[in-house]
Amino acid sequence: MSDSEPTSSGPASSGSKMKDFNQRFRDLHKMRQKARKENHAQVVEEDRRKKLPKNFEAKKERDQWQVKELQDRKEAEDKGLDYERVRSLEMSADVTEKLEQKRKRKKNPDQGFASYEDMTLRQHTRLTAALDPDLESYKKMKECVGGEQFYPTADTLIHGNHYPTTSAMDRLVKDVHGQVKRREQYHRRRLYDPDAPIDYINEKNKKFNKKLDKYYGKYTEDIKDDLERGTAI
Repeated sequence: MSDSEPTSSGPASSGSKMKDFNQRFRDLHKMRQKARKENHAQVVEEDRRKKLPKNFEAKKERDQWQVKELQDRKEAEDKGLDYERVRSLEMSADVTEKLEQKRKRKKNPDQGFASYEDMTLRQHTRLTAALDPDLESYKKMKECVGGEQFYPTADTLIHGNHYPTTSAMDRLVKDVHGQVKRREQYHRRRLYDPDAPIDYINEKNKKFNKKLDKYYGKYTEDIKDDLERGTAI
């Protein structure tokens, strides 16, 4: 074969390149279609989330937690275990204490001072919740005094018909002493501090200075220190 004879590799190479180009074009078209579908799905999902309530995610997590808690509680009951004890063992002591305090506040919430009647009712609720009634003594006392005296009306004379037991009186004394002790501890925070700096001339001026220090103390701390050291300009 002479050098001047034309070869057939030129058209074949050109056709192969065109085939590769068409294949790449089809692959790019498929990727573009896939990206368009995924983008459309994300837009639809984002629009769906925007239409949901603001607390939807928090509510969803809370519902999932409640479902898990019910499942764990049922599993513990099937095994004959106390769920509250099992859950407490899985938590740290400070978290368990905070949850217990939160549960107590929710059961008898302190909504601030409203009236002395509300404070008395709240204390009554707290004290009665701490009672451990003795049903046996209750039944014996009912049999002893009779139904009419045990459930008195406005016309019933009940003087001298009730005789508390020694154990009941001991519990009452112990409870009263406990209330006095708690009250002393509560007021102990308000006792006079002999080491506190004296920057007032009377009680009214003392309260006024405390208010000033509460709102402006962080701004005047350097000036106050300079005045005390005698280095103020």
